[in-house]
Amino acid sequence: MVDVQFSDHRLAALYDLYCPSDERSDFGFYLPLVMSARSVLDVGCGTGTLLGIARDNGHPGRLCGLDPAAGMLEVARARSDIEWILADLAAAPAWDQEFDLVVMTGHAFQVLLGDDELRVALTTIAAALTDGGSFVFETRNPLVREWEDWHLRFSGEVVDSAGAAVRCECEVEMPVEGDLVAATYTYTGLGWDRPRQSWSTLRFLGPEALSAFLADAGLTVAEQFGDWDRSPLGDDSPEIITIARRC
Repeated sequence: MVDVQFSDHRLAALYDLYCPSDERSDFGFYLPLVMSARSVLDVGCGTGTLLGIARDNGHPGRLCGLDPAAGMLEVARARSDIEWILADLAAAPAWDQEFDLVVMTGHAFQVLLGDDELRVALTTIAAALTDGGSFVFETRNPLVREWEDWHLRFSGEVVDSAGAAVRCECEVEMPVEGDLVAATYTYTGLGWDRPRQSWSTLRFLGPEALSAFLADAGLTVAEQFGDWDRSPLGDDSPEIITIARRC
């Protein structure tokens, strides 16, 4: 997925074209979890596709999406049967054991860059969970160094709702040092007055660091997988998929 915080509505409207739900392996993993939970908070919900699919499949309970990108929520708010909140976790409501499940899909967890920011976010999530509630998220495995081919994987062309071709070019800032990876996405479209850009910086943490941050927030790792087929986590696994529970 393209990890871009879309504040521009025009770019937000393109997100689901570049990341169509029927091609997302993560939704096959997350949707059963969402459907089995009475109340769900989707942090970094983007255009709200996952929650929309859950509601369309008959989820009867509370579905809440949280995202700091106004453009994304402008798209999501086309649906009025789901609760949408414009904020990040630092400015989120003071939820107190209101959700059986909190999810962060699309590698949204990786936009939490600093230690303090991460601790605040995880503390907010832990407080929002019911006793025994689960926090489920994924982050890319830093050992695989996936960013080395992003300029190929995340560059491409789609056709927008008006039938015009839009081209995205991804450029990763090299060399990568430490656990932060920055990239620029430049979009050009026929008839646009100028190119538009989005910037993304992601943090790559390994399993031990993730477990330590979760423990500090009162969350414990219950299960971890290396890919969406629930295969075991190994050094060459593309993902670190974590199911954590409130202690």
